Amino acid sequence: MSAIEIHGLEKSYRVYQKKEGLRASLTGLFQRDYHDVHAVRGIDLDVEQGEFVAFLGPNGAGKTTTLKLLSGVISPSGGEAHVLGHVPWKRENEYRRRFALVMGQKNQLWWDLPAQESFQLHQKIYRIDPDDFRRTRDELVDLLEVRHLLGQPVRELSLGERMKMELTAALLHSPDVLFLDEPTIGLDVVAQHNVQKFLKHYQTERKITILLTSHYMKDVAALCRRVVIIAHGEIMYDGSLAGIIDSFSGHKILSLQFADGRMPSDLARYGDVLEIVEPKARLRVDRGSIADVLSSVLASYTIEDISVEDPPLEEVIAEMFARSAEKKQVEPVGAGVTSLESDDPARS
Repeated sequence: MSAIEIHGLEKSYRVYQKKEGLRASLTGLFQRDYHDVHAVRGIDLDVEQGEFVAFLGPNGAGKTTTLKLLSGVISPSGGEAHVLGHVPWKRENEYRRRFALVMGQKNQLWWDLPAQESFQLHQKIYRIDPDDFRRTRDELVDLLEVRHLLGQPVRELSLGERMKMELTAALLHSPDVLFLDEPTIGLDVVAQHNVQKFLKHYQTERKITILLTSHYMKDVAALCRRVVIIAHGEIMYDGSLAGIIDSFSGHKILSLQFADGRMPSDLARYGDVLEIVEPKARLRVDRGSIADVLSSVLASYTIEDISVEDPPLEEVIAEMFARSAEKKQVEPVGAGVTSLESDDPARS
């Protein structure tokens, strides 16, 4: 059964094109030029109950805009979506109690108050039974190891500690769907690992549906079996992590260790030379040529060690984004439009 159903979802904005100079600014008081920004372009997506899905894309791809649409923060320009059977932008109270949104670059906790005070406020807002609230709060703060920080003002916490408190606040009402927008951004390696460990445990235990955006591939590799990649508001890929490399990488990484110091001077004829530290070398070789290259090298030289690996996931995805940017066509800039939508363009 699908927890999230999206069909033809679109979000566009009209953005004022402000020109430089005093004269242009004065002219803008009477006649303004706008252009359309298509943040989301008719995407289709189904997420099953209990899935942990990564939602990846470059800055400006439409990731955060999509999460805001699904959480009802903004309304779409077209298409439809249902989350747990609800239309998000109707903002029904019943729906609000069934999802949570955590944005790594925005706080939901009161900055100058201890986190426990914000938790009490959440208990009132969501009308959580006092016994259920205490039980859930205690479970979360113990899992995240932040009980000793409950009485400390949020502004005095480290970034990692604040994110743990943000997660606790988001989960106090036991949501069925959790939207995570870059929850580990800016965190050090230890804090990232702790957040990953908690999310993996919590999702496994509770079977909640999670849609995660992140620029850290370690988050994705540690948590998600399914990956959806979006660029320029359109879905480019929907499948497994391994499938990304199979579908979009045209090369492999060949590592060679030559015996007796006999290293060829013309390694470039086998592929792109990435590194040479005699007697070792690393090459980037076309996927279709790897068998011929191995045969040629082994026939001509004595090799002590050899390995063939897929390129790093980050590299493959970066190549995908670069190709997508090259194919993107420049949209015409609209002129003479006199109305502006009230929603500001969302960060993506």
